[in-house]
Amino acid sequence: MLKPNTRYGDLKEAYLFNTIYRKTNEYLISNAGKKVFRMGVGDVSLPLCPAVIQALHAAVEDQGRAATFHGYMPEAGDPALRKAIAEHYRDGGVEMDEHEIFVSSGACDDLGDILELFERDNSVMVIEPAYPEYVDTNLLAGRRIIHLSSNEEKGFLPEPCEEARADILYICSPNNPTGAAFSRSGLQAWVDFANEIGAVILFDAAYEIFIEDKEIPHSIYELEGADRCAIEICSLSKTAGFTGTRVGYTVVPRNLIRGGMNLNEMWARNRETRTNGVSYILQKGALAVFTPEGQRQIRDNLMIYKENAACFMRALEAAGIWYTGGKNAPYLWMKCPDGMSGWGFFDYLLKEIQVVGIPGEGFGACGRGYFRFSAFGNPEETKEAANRLYHLLKRG
Repeated sequence: MLKPNTRYGDLKEAYLFNTIYRKTNEYLISNAGKKVFRMGVGDVSLPLCPAVIQALHAAVEDQGRAATFHGYMPEAGDPALRKAIAEHYRDGGVEMDEHEIFVSSGACDDLGDILELFERDNSVMVIEPAYPEYVDTNLLAGRRIIHLSSNEEKGFLPEPCEEARADILYICSPNNPTGAAFSRSGLQAWVDFANEIGAVILFDAAYEIFIEDKEIPHSIYELEGADRCAIEICSLSKTAGFTGTRVGYTVVPRNLIRGGMNLNEMWARNRETRTNGVSYILQKGALAVFTPEGQRQIRDNLMIYKENAACFMRALEAAGIWYTGGKNAPYLWMKCPDGMSGWGFFDYLLKEIQVVGIPGEGFGACGRGYFRFSAFGNPEETKEAANRLYHLLKRG
């Protein structure tokens, strides 16, 4: 008899962001004519940059001519794109072999698929508050999950400790949801810890482009020994606005060996089995991101998002509210006023000023009493939302 995966019963009733959509839509139905300022779900608002659009159009034309038509793409990615990404790493001071780079349809997909490299009886450490997928994908696989709590006193940047001992270590820096980012020495401590205990770090680098401080690494491979213990998962969703275009890439170093098996070779074989490659059209668009003009244009958009973050930073500072993030990340993580829970604050903001954010409880138990804002909104709406937030907090 067929046995379904009963672990689906261990998941929360609804995915966090779907709950936000539902509650917001219910409010709009009951309050016709009200405008809601959506500063919660981290979707981008600015269009793809001109260099990418031009490349996408050219690729579409290629597919309409027999001489330039492309069918299946290489499972690991277009060689030209892999080479361009490797050169991008070298420009940042990290030596990278293009065969260590695997193009994907986005970080979210690879965060789940990469777990196929590991047996289900491996344990997993997740630093909370955490992006829900880290927990959900491992719940469905039946792995033992160690929830390592972080807190305000440590700036939501915990240090390695005996309680963190696990086979797979999730680290996201700059972090979603807290916006906190590990310093070079802080991240080096986790690399050393992983090598000491034989663990593998799954390093989520989706937001590295927002880093300003020189003491914060853009890539884990800037650190000594990381190529022996870390897999880096990257995305063009926030870097270049590809949330609806779907391209990312994962780096699996050739030096990463566990149990006598080479994880780079394993992942290459996995890709041969699990995918027919990302479409030619999308990879040509992604290739344009790594041109000099593409880099200039995406950084123009980046400055708009960083100003959005600055609007919230100014509002929270003026209101005397503790927060982290904003400067080196597109997220701001604030402490709710008057001891409110995150969900209580969500309802309060929606009712009083029609601003939507994300309750901290959605990212784990230690997120209770905190709240996340995204800097990816429309610039004018972000200014209005930050202004409303400031006046509400001062009034309250």
